[in-house]
Amino acid sequence: MSNLYADIPGELPAELVEVLARGNGVRIERIVSRGHVSPDGFWYNQDDVEWVVLLTGAARLRFEDREVELGTGDYLHIPAHRRHRVEWTSPDEPTVWLAVHFRAET
Repeated sequence: MSNLYADIPGELPAELVEVLARGNGVRIERIVSRGHVSPDGFWYNQDDVEWVVLLTGAARLRFEDREVELGTGDYLHIPAHRRHRVEWTSPDEPTVWLAVHFRAET
């Protein structure tokens, strides 16, 4: 047994990404941010669909046509190849994400 809130480092020089489970085209990750953002000019453009929920903290994602603010409990479905980036995460507390990546239905 594990806990999503356990073992969060006090110092995070880089965003922490841990794969919790994977199989049959699905990958589940715990991501911990503290003030981390996407590098300048970088956009995620993933082959898989991503469903993400913010368990704690706050974040702002940018899409090419809009920005989305996320707080604790907010979730978002990001279609495959929907370009996005992390514009801001809370610098004063851990932002804990649960991300589920899976293949789009054809």
